[in-house]
Amino acid sequence: MAETRKKKKIIITKVVDGIDTEVEIEIDDVDGPQWLPKGATRLIGKPIPRLDGPDKVTGKARYPVDVRLPGMLWGRWVPSAHANARIVSVDLGPARRMPGVKVVIEVAKADEVVRFQGQPIAAVAATTPEIADDAVHAIKVQYDVLPHAITVEQALAPGAPKLREDGNISRRSEQGNKAEVAEALKGCAHVVELELSTPIKPHVCFETHGVVVDYRGGDSATIHASTQGVFTIAQDAAKALGIPVGNVEINCQHMGSGYGSKFGLGKEGTVGCQLAKEAKLPVHMLLTRRDEFLAAGNRSASIQKIKLGCDNEGKLIAIDAEQLKLGGLGGGSQPGHPYVYKVENVYRDVYSVHTNIDSSRAWRAPGHPQASFGIESVVDELSYKAGIDGVEFRKRNLEDPMHRRHLDEGAAAIGWDRRNRTPGQGAGTKKRGIGCAVGVWGGGGRPVCEVDVIVQRDGSVICRCGTQDLGTGTRTYMAMITAEELGLEVADINVQIGRSIYGNANASGGSTTVPSLAPAVKHAAYQTREELSKRAAGVLGVEPEAVRVQVGKFVGGNRSLTWKQVAALVPPEGLSLRGVWQPDLASRTTHPAQFAEVEVDTETGHVRVIKIVAVQDCGLCLNPLTTESQLQGGVIQSMSYALLEARVDDPTLGMCLNPNMEDYKVVGTTEMPEEVQIIIDDKDDRPVIGIGEPPVIPTQSAIANAVYNAIGVRITSLPITPDKVLMALEQEGRRA
Repeated sequence: MAETRKKKKIIITKVVDGIDTEVEIEIDDVDGPQWLPKGATRLIGKPIPRLDGPDKVTGKARYPVDVRLPGMLWGRWVPSAHANARIVSVDLGPARRMPGVKVVIEVAKADEVVRFQGQPIAAVAATTPEIADDAVHAIKVQYDVLPHAITVEQALAPGAPKLREDGNISRRSEQGNKAEVAEALKGCAHVVELELSTPIKPHVCFETHGVVVDYRGGDSATIHASTQGVFTIAQDAAKALGIPVGNVEINCQHMGSGYGSKFGLGKEGTVGCQLAKEAKLPVHMLLTRRDEFLAAGNRSASIQKIKLGCDNEGKLIAIDAEQLKLGGLGGGSQPGHPYVYKVENVYRDVYSVHTNIDSSRAWRAPGHPQASFGIESVVDELSYKAGIDGVEFRKRNLEDPMHRRHLDEGAAAIGWDRRNRTPGQGAGTKKRGIGCAVGVWGGGGRPVCEVDVIVQRDGSVICRCGTQDLGTGTRTYMAMITAEELGLEVADINVQIGRSIYGNANASGGSTTVPSLAPAVKHAAYQTREELSKRAAGVLGVEPEAVRVQVGKFVGGNRSLTWKQVAALVPPEGLSLRGVWQPDLASRTTHPAQFAEVEVDTETGHVRVIKIVAVQDCGLCLNPLTTESQLQGGVIQSMSYALLEARVDDPTLGMCLNPNMEDYKVVGTTEMPEEVQIIIDDKDDRPVIGIGEPPVIPTQSAIANAVYNAIGVRITSLPITPDKVLMALEQEGRRA
């Protein structure tokens, strides 16, 4: 039974028809801060433009790649030319003799085995990037080239090169009874069996991985890092520089995206520190785009063999799933099936297959887009085979009522009734189709963040935390929460972030930043308001609990003090109060649902996305403007995953064929569809939840299902390129 909380009534200031009006509302009677109900807020829940938006669009914002320091050198490394090879020798002499080259170091030594193309072997630091590039090419490396395994088939073949001590298969997890599931499948009214695959997808960060190491000898350094975790770097940097960890400051004011790939110092950061240590000068060590593609991680590929059965009512009875996670030298990611759906009888065999490719890293909702594509393709086809509407079929097999609600909302917005009842039934060579898919993500917070709100006697306010802003609007909601609590405007708050000398913060991963940070900001601002109310009460002649905060003033009885007058009551050194995470101010678990409408040209095989509807719950929506931006970004990335993006490797040469932005394709402005965002935030009992990951999960699945609805042929591998469409149509005899 749900807990029944006591209620209390409070008076707040609400803007009604543009006028500040005092209204009485009812809230939970609990000690400490709490979010006000939707509609009772002045700033929170309103579309507030980003504080750093003007700096970014005008070029004023300085990213690590933009850092220029006196005496700074430029770092580059020598990448391995082979996927698997033993280093015979490394001749650094030609590079050392070049004018302008200050430092040349070995990263890998003779007789060491390099396991992927792009693995760093040596590094240089020079006075210009051009000289550094030339020096890299002057270094001579001799290899004993070894057999490689780039594909799954090569890795599992007899006599394959052993890439790990425990072999090329690891992290095997087998659940359920295969024989029992096979028997259950025999009794199903309808069964679908598909083999599906997704490709390796590089992160394609706007700013490549790397750091600028400001070290000039001595025992201190500042690292300007493009990072998702300001507090994940100092210890490794200190070790590489040979100085105390307390003397290393990390600075990240702006960073050009990470999507899960920028945690920790990384190899590029370690090399940058080693070069700076030897040079005793700052080193700018950000990867070239080619090195980024080859050695900065990726979203793991997958192969999924799924057999799924249901009864005549559409109830899922049994599933047999073999799931291969293809993370290169790493383990890869993929949740076990049946993913979000409820199935009575489950057997799954999930394991990693290792290849001579750089290790996968977290990639915005690690593993979930792959799992979604697999299960949604099979569920979609099974719904047609059972003769049951696709939305209704899903609702019958989803336990959470939020999923069912989101499907109904999305179906209404996309015009679900316009879809082809029979896939491929439309006339003409350009066929329209509509599809849908769902996902799930946690997005909860944890007790890490330490936020300081500082009020000075002149009325200036600082909200400070060491957290980083990946571009999700962190500065803005920190200011919004603080200003709301103190009766100020967003522009009145000086938000300071991105430095490890400030209060601690969690790394931005798993959609945990907002639900970890926002409650701590609220706590700090709440304590500040309480302390200021006590000081104002003495002047106003009322008890502290009788003091009300209005816009620009504190009110008690028939008297009031302006904000400046209240601020003048703080000590000469200012008032500083620290907030920490409050579990009651954060929640978790989201239920994304998306619908796609596409047009497929059966003469050329080209797929054009016409419209995407993204339905997303997010608990308390702090800022609808940035929430919509997150949804738009997730949709765009996953649409690119659906139609264009894939790392292409030559299995014979063991080489990547498209490690650049000319041959690796991503969607551009001309491919953008109409996007409709439906934000579900009308449940007052669900406080802040992170939504960085959820929007990327169902998009490619909804697009793939829409393509099937349009042409009546299932494309079982991503990306859905014209050649695959034409070959599938040819095989089914549906070619225009």
